[in-house]
Amino acid sequence: MFKPSALIALLLCLTAVNIQAKPPNIIFILSDDVAQGDLGCYGQSLIQTPNLDRMAAEGTRYLQAYCGTTVCAPSRASLITGQHCGHCPIRGNYEVPPEGQLPLPAETETVAEVLKPAGYATACVGKWGMGFFDTTGSPMKQGFDHFFGYNCQREAHSYFPKYLYNDDQKIFLDGNDGKTIGQTYAQDLIQSDALRWIESHREQPFFLFYAVTLPHGRHEIDKLGQYADKNWSDTQKSYAAQISRLDSDVGAIADLLRELKIAGNTLIVFSGDNGSSFSINSEIGTLFEQDSNGLRGYKRNLYEGALRQAAFAWWPGTVPAGRVSDEPWAFWDFLPTCAELAGTEVPSDQPVDGLSLVSFLKGGEAPKRDYFYWELHEGKPVRAIRFGDWKAVKPFNQSIELYDLASDRGEQKNVADTHADIVARAQTLMDEAHTPSARWPLTGNTDERNRVSKAAWEATRTRRDSAPSIPQK
Repeated sequence: MFKPSALIALLLCLTAVNIQAKPPNIIFILSDDVAQGDLGCYGQSLIQTPNLDRMAAEGTRYLQAYCGTTVCAPSRASLITGQHCGHCPIRGNYEVPPEGQLPLPAETETVAEVLKPAGYATACVGKWGMGFFDTTGSPMKQGFDHFFGYNCQREAHSYFPKYLYNDDQKIFLDGNDGKTIGQTYAQDLIQSDALRWIESHREQPFFLFYAVTLPHGRHEIDKLGQYADKNWSDTQKSYAAQISRLDSDVGAIADLLRELKIAGNTLIVFSGDNGSSFSINSEIGTLFEQDSNGLRGYKRNLYEGALRQAAFAWWPGTVPAGRVSDEPWAFWDFLPTCAELAGTEVPSDQPVDGLSLVSFLKGGEAPKRDYFYWELHEGKPVRAIRFGDWKAVKPFNQSIELYDLASDRGEQKNVADTHADIVARAQTLMDEAHTPSARWPLTGNTDERNRVSKAAWEATRTRRDSAPSIPQK
């Protein structure tokens, strides 16, 4: 006869197996333009980021987390497709009128689509920038069950917009008819939607791509808070307040996960979408010492200061607490990482350049690879490749520059003249990594792209000029 005690033991065992087999919730928080130099855990002393600092200490902080490339749309596309910009269908900010950006092709398989077969609910909240709703790049056609925020990155320059989108439906703010700008700070609604969505999906595995717009310009904020009385410029005060607002909102997400008792089964990866956005001689760069990490470069080039992110992973009980890693990884690793966590397959009909970071996240070594590769198509194309500790940068129509990151992490000494064999290797690898594209020629922007993007910006400017500006608060 089967004893009750044995039955109870069996049930407990089966319950444990089921709990262990349940795939983790995954939240990727992508901050628009936050830099390593903005956060206390990377050495910032003037801007207060207690929540982000605590989460980084409770998890693993990364010193060499690389973005897809150093502007918005292609960096995001690399993240959700698992492709570096030698293959990715979006390799630059390609604006289209009247609203939106160049769409992801219909055949693209995103991380959201990779997770769906494992039963994941999926949402993107914040900023999209990879295709308007009537195109193949709509988030609703790329595996996301829910969207809230700005579809178009040009519209996301305003934090007091006339409208946002709930799924694919335009919602006018403050009850107006879209002819005037109200007084609603968009991040209030975006954060509320993210929290509400998490709570409503706490019983099933979920993936939230939280593409928060803070602290991207224009540097608008509803409350200056602790920085109001600082002897700084209005822009400097607003920027600091934007970072602290980002900090409190991310902290609120972690608090909610604890309250719902799902923190132990939720992975949060936090990152910026490119490195510093400012020259060290700029108004923001000087005061906040965004070069304090000793890296060269900022947004729209391919030196390390533009490519390395403020990034950490937080997963209580799984990601080692207090770990600081100097091992490199890149945005295109995220899709295969999610596939392994969910027990699904990476796409077989599109290039996947990334490698799974699951073992690395849990305390192991970063995966070994032949190289990291980047392209940047903003006007005159730039290319860069890293293999081992060698980093090569090829500005448009110029010779390859070569740096030894082991001894020169700030990329100050170009040693190309004394390492012809390494330069040749870099060129070979660049050619291997690059798939030619008529839309993204290495000769520069096409006439079509220039014409379409000009029309897009004119359409956006007309909408903004027709509405009153919001005074800085």
